[in-house]
Amino acid sequence: MFYILTITVSALLIALGNTLLGQTVSLVAFGMLLLYTVLAVIGVFAIDGLAAFVIRRLPERWFAPEAQAFAVPKWEKNLYRRTKIAKWKRHVPEWGCFTGFHKDRLREPNDIAYLARFLLESNYGVAGHVAGALLGFLILLLPFLGPMSVTLPVAAINAVLSLLPTMILRYNTPALRSLYRRTRERESRTSTSADVDTVRL
Repeated sequence: MFYILTITVSALLIALGNTLLGQTVSLVAFGMLLLYTVLAVIGVFAIDGLAAFVIRRLPERWFAPEAQAFAVPKWEKNLYRRTKIAKWKRHVPEWGCFTGFHKDRLREPNDIAYLARFLLESNYGVAGHVAGALLGFLILLLPFLGPMSVTLPVAAINAVLSLLPTMILRYNTPALRSLYRRTRERESRTSTSADVDTVRL
């Protein structure tokens, strides 16, 4: 609902702003600019979808639970704390419905396989959202989607809406990695203890 409302209001404001700044202020001009805005939104969604599709087909080892490329440095963790992300993150939709794995809640915190999959999906999500945020600006190269006064704001809003879930995923990563390591170590100790007992028998 948050994204739908944001996109709808933004599209109306972009069309209205372009109409008021244009040479001809009329309902027809507003209608044409609104059409261009809708086309730009569809274009940026298509680019986002294509980027996500390609990234999901990259090797899983690149997005492994503890892949160094997705490590979150201390300065970034401090940045998220300063933005009070824990208070507003629940208002940003989670797109697990498209991958078959929801990341809005930790459902099996003691299952090592589940935690590994959670981190894998988070890393894929970060890569997909960042790619979508950057590649969305390609609509500026497609003049049939409207003038730059329409496509640039649409691309910028798309970037913001893509980076919000990226921030949430990155904010959750350090705690998830810590839990993953502890669970793996606990299972390793349990397995070693069971092996010792078997030898004693």
